[in-house]
Amino acid sequence: MRNKDFIDTSGWANLFVATESYHENAKLWFQEARRQNLQMITTNYVVLELVALLNSPLRVARSQLFQYVDAVRTASYIHLIHIDISIDISIDIAAWDLLKTREDKSWSLVDSTSFIVMEQFDIQEALTTDHHFEQAGYIRLLK
Repeated sequence: MRNKDFIDTSGWANLFVATESYHENAKLWFQEARRQNLQMITTNYVVLELVALLNSPLRVARSQLFQYVDAVRTASYIHLIHIDISIDISIDIAAWDLLKTREDKSWSLVDSTSFIVMEQFDIQEALTTDHHFEQAGYIRLLK
């Protein structure tokens, strides 16, 4: 039985924004994850990308955007991995190397970093709509 899942930018957006295509699916997943005490893993890179997505193109009100991001940053059941090259450059290097070896893919550095974190934490499933996760061999929960 799994005890943790990764949450990507689109997973958070679908959870928070009612007009997103998979909002109901994300909400049901979240309720079940909380019921099962599933650990939710995400990164500061994902949060950075989420702020940009919520701001534009989704145009979420600034006060609401701050509430959503503060919830991600402070919830005890969310493990927020901080990618910080001044402390530990290994994730950044591994992500960059992965990105360079997959020239045939249109993955972002945020994607590659997420894949490295998922590998390190032995996570197979991601709350995301991003097909890049499937390309990398992971299970996309929103499709």
